[in-house]
Amino acid sequence: MSAALLIEQVLNGLQFGVMLFLMAAGLTLIFGVMGLINLAHGSLYMVGAFACAAVAAATGSFWLGLVASLIAAALAGAIVEIVVIRRLYRREHLDQVLATFALILMFSEGTRWLFGSFPLYLDVPPVLSGAVTLPGGIEYPLYRLAIIVAGIAVAIGLFLLIGKTRLGIQIRAGEADREMIAALGVDIKLLYTAVFALGAALAGFAGALVGTIQSVQVGMGEPVLILAFVVVVIGGIGSIKGAFIGALLVGITDTLGRFLLPIAFHTFMNPSDATAVGSALASMLIYILMAGVLVVRPGGLFGTAS
Repeated sequence: MSAALLIEQVLNGLQFGVMLFLMAAGLTLIFGVMGLINLAHGSLYMVGAFACAAVAAATGSFWLGLVASLIAAALAGAIVEIVVIRRLYRREHLDQVLATFALILMFSEGTRWLFGSFPLYLDVPPVLSGAVTLPGGIEYPLYRLAIIVAGIAVAIGLFLLIGKTRLGIQIRAGEADREMIAALGVDIKLLYTAVFALGAALAGFAGALVGTIQSVQVGMGEPVLILAFVVVVIGGIGSIKGAFIGALLVGITDTLGRFLLPIAFHTFMNPSDATAVGSALASMLIYILMAGVLVVRPGGLFGTAS
């Protein structure tokens, strides 16, 4: 195993991690501010991917598709918040889970009705195609590197939004005491809609970026949603910093586990058994990581209930 191959896998883990961060950031914002368990967050990821694929196919421009993914996901999120979610804030978590699970089914069937059951495909924009030579002579796909840079840029933007702007102050105050900020004259309904739309836009953006790496298909958001929940639990509910650190930990752990464990088992097992056992154990690593974090810090790495 060469050092270049190992570094390439670490970069793949970072790319996977920043994609999970885009999902988890919106999820942790929505839960932290509204106390809402939103199982339909993965469907907004799917909406962004399909919007990007459809607009890119119609116009020939990936960049217009990327803009469309943000708009479509944010609009879908705002509509869902106003029509459905607004009625769930004071309900039990079980009611929230059932309602948002129903939204998953509605989004899936609606998308299948609009686009059919066959996957759509997105091409990498020409300016980001090919590979770039990194220090040490490592060849790495330029598009995957661009995803890492975009994810870090979004993370910086969110830190600044939450920490330096009036909206960020309202969001942080809403996490602490929503009744008080409502009493001070903040339109809590508008704030909730804005936060939900922001979280939806981040999910849609992630779906559009990943759409060029994998196919765009109905149900693509549910596997990612599970990993995003793991990230939120590891990082701490309501913490953007926690979502970022947790996403990187999950992305790197999952990628390196799938790469290194079969190689490790090859040293004392036959190749087919080593691959099977290594792959099975690798799929468990992120849950082992989550359990380990919760043992040490029950509220997550940056949660308030640690």
